Amino acid sequence: MSQRDEIFWDKAARKYAASPIADMAGLERTLARVREKLAPGHHVLELGCGTGTIALRLADAVESYLATDISAQMIAIAQEKLANPKIGHLKERLSFRQATGGQLAAASTRYDAILGFNYLHLAGDSSSVLANIRTLLKPKGLFISKTPCVGDMSPLIRLAIPLMRVAGKAPASVTPFSSVSLEREIRAAGFEILENARHGSERKDTRPFIVAQMP
Repeated sequence: MSQRDEIFWDKAARKYAASPIADMAGLERTLARVREKLAPGHHVLELGCGTGTIALRLADAVESYLATDISAQMIAIAQEKLANPKIGHLKERLSFRQATGGQLAAASTRYDAILGFNYLHLAGDSSSVLANIRTLLKPKGLFISKTPCVGDMSPLIRLAIPLMRVAGKAPASVTPFSSVSLEREIRAAGFEILENARHGSERKDTRPFIVAQMP
């Protein structure tokens, strides 16, 4: 991701936070499946956490959960949510930080699981992003993602993205994965794919849920 992306998401943060979840049933299926893959002793990293919706739902299932995003404004909103006294029990295990995968990979901390929801297609060069994720995982660690595959969407959507970018309505980094190319990229990065499912409620779900493992 670039500085342009950081600026874009900072500007979009409050509107993003106020937007309703389009497919709540699909999200619940995803959360339930992720919980099945996590263990109480796990140390988890989430990349591209946005305003913390996923982190706040999953942090109680593991020992520690670090949720990160490129946008300082997204992280500020997530921290506001965490300050709610009703979820005070999460503060011991959940933390939010402005950071990228590349910055974190330079440190020595390694994780049992890394999560990336609505992340890979926005994170920039996929080979570098996946290499950082491999570096951050422990042996046999899991990378769990759910990625909108723009390449499987309507051609009109693909054509609109450059125009939206010019108008400031889309970030600079958008990788038009298809479900086939996304799986190929993950395998090429050295991961074994354990699961490839669809959790969406619509007939055509263009967001594959993928569980991949370090060899």
